[in-house]
Amino acid sequence: MSEENSSQPTKVRFVEITEGNEGQRVDNYLITALKGAPKSLIYRIVRKGEVRVNKKRVKPEYKLRINDVVRIPPVRLSDKQQPAKIGSKLTEKLEAAILYEDDDLIVVNKPSGIAVHGGSGISLGLIESFRQMRPQASFLELVHRLDRDTSGCILLAKKRSALKLMHDSLKKSTITKIYHAMVIGSWNERKRKIDAPLRKNELKSGERVVKVAPDGKASLTEFKVLERFGRQATLVEARPITGRTHQIRVHCQFAGHAIVGDQKYNTDEMNEKMKQHGFDRLFLHAAELRFPLPSGGRKVVKAPLDIGLQKAMNRFKSKNS
Repeated sequence: MSEENSSQPTKVRFVEITEGNEGQRVDNYLITALKGAPKSLIYRIVRKGEVRVNKKRVKPEYKLRINDVVRIPPVRLSDKQQPAKIGSKLTEKLEAAILYEDDDLIVVNKPSGIAVHGGSGISLGLIESFRQMRPQASFLELVHRLDRDTSGCILLAKKRSALKLMHDSLKKSTITKIYHAMVIGSWNERKRKIDAPLRKNELKSGERVVKVAPDGKASLTEFKVLERFGRQATLVEARPITGRTHQIRVHCQFAGHAIVGDQKYNTDEMNEKMKQHGFDRLFLHAAELRFPLPSGGRKVVKAPLDIGLQKAMNRFKSKNS
């Protein structure tokens, strides 16, 4: 790697592990500590013994304990691997999107079009942005994910213990996620559950597409009609009981009512038709989260729909009511 293509190497660091990183795998810890470093580099420096915990070699799966001292070696990252810097406009937008925050958690009303994390040509996602916005935070991780074009409630954990509690809560189904989606056509009131197994497929282009398939993973979504727009479209509430990739989007398509603006599971013709009514993005919104608090009790957080979609829906309603 030539000098002109490289940044200066980082310095050796000795970091003492606190409660925030207790129980975290050392490889995952290093991915955060060495922002921009590829995973291949992380595993190489661990394998070569350049990373030490309490002066001893460790394996990537070693789980950190409070008061462990981690030696982080100097690494040289190319300029291309340096994380993009967050701009002032995006900072203001994300700060304004915070719906709830305490010592353990942050709930953000994620705008449509922002990926939850970088990768696949995206240099800066939601989590990387918040890490830059909160440089003093020793720990900040996504609890769950939303598709790039989906807006609404997303949970971030500020402590390792909070992340573990939230993941346990997801497994036990004590976190309730409520979405609002506008779908094409008139949804049958009696269609309250879609129980259809889903399988992920990867196309030659690398694009990921999910389909209903007998050998797929069990997937269940509960639905409720919220509002009708004549026979043109229906606003539905969707509660995913399982958490599969693109679950709500594919279950809506399977039911014969693809989501408005869905570039992957709706037709180009229908998307273009709805675009003329002002629907220029996927109409899928994580409207509400109900979850247990690490400090005790439960919290309900609701995310307002963005103004653009709200205005389009009001105009569409006046034409089709």
